[in-house]
Amino acid sequence: MPGLVSVKTPPDAPPLQITLPNDPQTPIRPDSTRSATRRPPSPSPSTSRAKPSPDRSSGKKKSSPEKPLLDETSLDNPDLGPFLLKLARDTIASGEGPNKALEYALRAAKSFEKCAVAADGPSLDLAMSLHVVAAIYCSLGKFEEAVPVLERAIKVPEVERGADHALAAFSGYMQLGDTHSMLGQLDRSIECYKEGLKIQMEALGDNDPRVAETCRYLAEAHVQAMQFDEAENLSKKTLEIHRVHSPPASLEEAADRRLMALICEAKGDYESALEHLVLASMAMIANGQEHEVASIDISIGNIYSSLTRFDEAVFSYQKALTVFKSSKGDNHPSVASVFVRLADLYYKTGKLRESRSYCENALRIYAKPVPGTTAEEIASGMTEISAIYELFNEPEEALKLLQKAMKLLEDKPGQQSTIAGIEARMGVMFYMVGKYEESRGSFESAVAKLRASGERKSAFFGVVLNQMGLACVQLFKIDEAAELFEEAREILEQECGPCHQDTLGVYSNLAATYDAMGRIEDAIEILEYVLKLREEKLGTANSDFDDEKKRLAELLKEAGRSRNKKAKSLENLIDPNSKRTKKETSKKWSAFGFRS
Repeated sequence: MPGLVSVKTPPDAPPLQITLPNDPQTPIRPDSTRSATRRPPSPSPSTSRAKPSPDRSSGKKKSSPEKPLLDETSLDNPDLGPFLLKLARDTIASGEGPNKALEYALRAAKSFEKCAVAADGPSLDLAMSLHVVAAIYCSLGKFEEAVPVLERAIKVPEVERGADHALAAFSGYMQLGDTHSMLGQLDRSIECYKEGLKIQMEALGDNDPRVAETCRYLAEAHVQAMQFDEAENLSKKTLEIHRVHSPPASLEEAADRRLMALICEAKGDYESALEHLVLASMAMIANGQEHEVASIDISIGNIYSSLTRFDEAVFSYQKALTVFKSSKGDNHPSVASVFVRLADLYYKTGKLRESRSYCENALRIYAKPVPGTTAEEIASGMTEISAIYELFNEPEEALKLLQKAMKLLEDKPGQQSTIAGIEARMGVMFYMVGKYEESRGSFESAVAKLRASGERKSAFFGVVLNQMGLACVQLFKIDEAAELFEEAREILEQECGPCHQDTLGVYSNLAATYDAMGRIEDAIEILEYVLKLREEKLGTANSDFDDEKKRLAELLKEAGRSRNKKAKSLENLIDPNSKRTKKETSKKWSAFGFRS
């Protein structure tokens, strides 16, 4: 990893290819020069050892364990570690597979460790060999086993010793972040990237172009975790650095602006997103990147569609479609992706027959994908088409597409958050068709994945908890529903604020649940608080205000008191130790309506 630059493995990348440089020091050196000449490695003491032959007196192989590759006593040879890493490289290059290479790399790490103890100082060779071991584990899909190896590797360098140690520490943190990302642990991944960026900035300065690359890398991780404010700040810094070090309309600036457009779109700032995309497109045209221009045209079409400028959106989509058809063929997934965008646009404009036709054309391409099409591309397209079938009020068809998409992704590393989103959509579909047990199961699986991936504080997670609570209500699991609504309320208050429609919906659901549990006073407190919010901040013209006011009046009549105009804060409303009394089974179900 030269020059403190990170190279993240994308979720849809093919299995990791492991390459070891001829010079074992290269991955952790800031430049290709060596500060000292190393003595050439001596021949391995193991090359002359003959392989044990099977017992010819019997038809079975010996059951005794295989002798170790090298004796432990030979590991303190300072030439052994580099030799074993060379063996690992040659083993992979010869196509023998990563298992034997892993054995060599592990032995190399042990040798470097023994030599480091003898030298009484940190060994960058040890750190590098541990990076190689972790990379081989990842190529085998053993990401959990790679994590402790990398955690050990980042403790070896001492950053204050200079650039070599800083580079080794940076590489370790970035590789550890990638590994956490492949496990779906986005919060841990981001923390590792932050540590790597901090070390890189201390070593190279705040305005080095390589720092810009890592800032963009970290910004992309924040976008994946839906932390758009943090992503925007990093992207702005990246743009500032590239303005200084890159020529106008450079490819680097175009990439930065595409990311900024994505962030602005996610935050609802469509005009700023459109400005960034137009500038990115001009840069790509100046650099002769026709395919990238077509991809940007799709993004521009999306923005025009969000701004209800439908004619301009159609024009952008058709431009991209022409390029993709002429350069990649009529059955390429890029063509299908444009069909999906057109289907969504024509639904918005009321042209339902055209919308359905484009959906069917896209599905035909996904059903017989051309060579090189990834499972992630097909799954993404099917998920988008399912949303359109949901708009057609065809939940069964939408559900089938979601199930196919999830099946395509279930064995892919780094796709836990995507699968969780699909499962949440499936939960909604199951709920719509009245399959509440299946709905709760899908939501439960999605919630577990989102918790594991570090998205337990996102607004999306709060919405999923609310939906799962609704499924529990339909199954008469009222206590579980109350816990889910309470957690959703806490998250949405923090992420969206008390006046957001999603938060208000959770308030209403929680009040209805408390009423069903016999916690009348708690339900009254919530409704008084909601009505106060509407009267003071949101206005009373909304139809929900009259509905909630009527519900509050019914509860107050049942409790035998009048409305308290000075509503208490919800900060200390929910007491986990409060006594919950259940209503008599003959009591009529609460008149409150639950809101999704």
